[in-house]
Amino acid sequence: MYINNEFVEAEDGKRFDSLNPENNQPWASFPEANTNDVNKAVQGAKDAFGGWSKLKVTERAQYLRAIGDLLKENAELLGRTETIDSGKLLKETKFATEYVREYFYFYADLAEKMENEFPIPKIDKPDMDVVEVREPIGVVACIIPWNQQMFLMTTKLAPALAAGNTIVIKSSELAPAPLIEFARLLDNVGLPKGVVNIISGGVEAGEALTSHKSIGKILFTGGSATGSHVIKNSSNNFAQLTLELGGKSPVIVFDDCDQDNALNNIMTAIFSGNGCSCIAGSLLILNEKIYDTFLEKLVSRAKDIKLGSPLDDQSQMGPLNNLKQV
Repeated sequence: MYINNEFVEAEDGKRFDSLNPENNQPWASFPEANTNDVNKAVQGAKDAFGGWSKLKVTERAQYLRAIGDLLKENAELLGRTETIDSGKLLKETKFATEYVREYFYFYADLAEKMENEFPIPKIDKPDMDVVEVREPIGVVACIIPWNQQMFLMTTKLAPALAAGNTIVIKSSELAPAPLIEFARLLDNVGLPKGVVNIISGGVEAGEALTSHKSIGKILFTGGSATGSHVIKNSSNNFAQLTLELGGKSPVIVFDDCDQDNALNNIMTAIFSGNGCSCIAGSLLILNEKIYDTFLEKLVSRAKDIKLGSPLDDQSQMGPLNNLKQV
């Protein structure tokens, strides 16, 4: 784990294995954070908040761009790590890691351009001036799922850092390796102590983090059942919530469509990421006039998908991450 710019074990020494989905065998082990470990990470972020939030915006932006550059430069390493740990195709994980550099640059640019004070015109009191002042929240908790780690970490971390917040990230216990590898790279950026902390663990760590009194905002991506627990936990700290939960994304096909084009998009929508995505096109609505013929074409294409090692460029689908996905 990465707490206060140091790599540490869990306080009680507990560790857990991460399984390689390709053979279902342990390939790496990680510290299993308990409540005390979470407290240390949150306290480190809380201590760092004062200095980081007051840092010149231009300096924060430089850090963000440096992180983005490191991600792109190490896309092969991070992509391969994520692939072995999650089962996703290397071509997908590497592309995503290269692409997220743009997010860090975008939020760096945005932070430099934004104004924090906005006069409010036309209020009902002519003898009063009203100004809206935007300020960073404080310590932000980021809960990352296993199925899109570098991308979903970036969409949470980059804007939070740009706005002047400090961060505690919890990796998924099903595939924690990419974020720990990211911490090794992050350590080279030279961020001030405690600005970004990364912990690994299971239910205890997640509950302790989302209910911690010093957390001001929770960014969570995951299943609806876990999301309901996050909502309950946040009643202990009244943290702001941004929840990206599971759902059914419908694909509607009309009878006058370009069927080949529709089939291409449907295959991408449902089978990318081995089908494990919160935005997968998992509900297909077909016009009755083309129902039978279109479905036959879709089934035929699905049968032709080449299964194989996610590290093989010729593979079109790798293994599911865990048995719960079956």
